[in-house]
Amino acid sequence: MKLTPVQKTILSNPARFKCIVAGRRAGKTHCSIAYLAQQSRYPNRKCMYVAPSYRMAKQIIFDDLKTMLKEKNWIKKVNESDLTIRLVNNSQILLRSADNFDSMRGIGCDAVVIDEAADIAEEAWTAVIRPTLADREGSAMIIGTPKGKNWFFDLYNNAKHLDDWWSLQFTTLEGGNVSDSEVEAARRDLDERTFRQEYEATFVEYSGQIYYAFGEHNIVDKPVNQDTRTPCHIGIDFNIDPGCAVIGELTAEGLHIYDEVEIYGTDTAEMCREIQQRYPGRKLIAYPDAAGAQRRTSAGGVTDHIILRNHGFELKVGSVNPSVKDRIGAVNSVLKADNMRLTISPKCVKVINGLRKHTYKEGTRQPTKDGANDYSHFNDALGYAVNHLFPVKQHSAPVTGRIRRQV
Repeated sequence: MKLTPVQKTILSNPARFKCIVAGRRAGKTHCSIAYLAQQSRYPNRKCMYVAPSYRMAKQIIFDDLKTMLKEKNWIKKVNESDLTIRLVNNSQILLRSADNFDSMRGIGCDAVVIDEAADIAEEAWTAVIRPTLADREGSAMIIGTPKGKNWFFDLYNNAKHLDDWWSLQFTTLEGGNVSDSEVEAARRDLDERTFRQEYEATFVEYSGQIYYAFGEHNIVDKPVNQDTRTPCHIGIDFNIDPGCAVIGELTAEGLHIYDEVEIYGTDTAEMCREIQQRYPGRKLIAYPDAAGAQRRTSAGGVTDHIILRNHGFELKVGSVNPSVKDRIGAVNSVLKADNMRLTISPKCVKVINGLRKHTYKEGTRQPTKDGANDYSHFNDALGYAVNHLFPVKQHSAPVTGRIRRQV
């Protein structure tokens, strides 16, 4: 099987985990087959290919995989009903379906391919497939074409900053299997959004994205200042499920967020203790929700602000919260590449995902709040800090005989 330059690049990369984003007909199937062959050439290994459904596993790869292995005289036995191939070196290649991913529990693997990952539930990877690699310290290639900004999008972006991970994105044309003229014909026939997703392997932006100024330029990995004289600046959103806080430091360039705290079933006192344990001896400056000044029966009439002060936090907060519009405007202002004053450590995955994915409710300018996919809590916590440190100046119209004021 002849490999294209892109496929050779993928197979030669030594990373344990590879996240590959590819356009349609860009050679994903051949790359998957080559990866399985590469990993199963060692004796007594167990390799697994996972597709969104049983039918796809059988139709996409099984016949081509058998043909390639027969050409190499590697096959010892094929189980057609179980979609399992045993090789002469006693290695096995199993084809499995992610639509019943619980059936893969307990399988120990040396290598896994997850194909069309955007169509597979995140839980299949995190709860089942990833653990199959643990005892053997196995490797994985997760490959597919984008389908909105789901977990595959997160994985691709996070892989850029994780040890043992590598990510690559390439278009249909770069795959080398489809001609220029055919790609141009598809461009004419398809709407722009579909073409960008299917042929250019682009994660198409959400409609109504709130933090439009956020991008890869804001994700910066820098060492945390360990000097106890350097204050921690903390944005806090008071909640029970979850309570959220972002923690950072002020530098000459602006605010750098290097930690995030998310606790379920919590209260303000527990949040304070968690932050103090993480950063003992540090001056803690909090930018909380202004509503925390209200007395709460559940806390014996003590306010959240009093609890923070009693734990030694210095508070920076007004009598009322800024409007949601102003808070969002302040965050977008410091995210802009041409005047960037906000950076975020790649370790702060929840904060990053919130900025990437938070959208307005359809037809409104109200941020969505929808349970499991509610990105508002970390964004609110970040917004309280940013708005206080870098408020957007509002300019009033000039009035004759008066000085125009900036607030």
